[in-house]
Amino acid sequence: MSVNDLRELSVVELNAKIGDLKKELMDARFSLATSQIEDTTIFKKIKKQIAQANTVLTEKINQSNSKEENNE
Repeated sequence: MSVNDLRELSVVELNAKIGDLKKELMDARFSLATSQIEDTTIFKKIKKQIAQANTVLTEKINQSNSKEENNE
């Protein structure tokens, strides 16, 4: 999922996406521990997606906060 796709999601959907990615990372760690995974680059990819989703979430929260301050 690209950053532009993430920007189209709502705050609730972003939180759900981050939760799903964290679960996927945990599952990958278990797979590594049980020697079921050979491609360890998956960790870097998932962490990058989590960071991108967190960045977009922070942007959306800051935008909504600035809109509320302007309305006051």
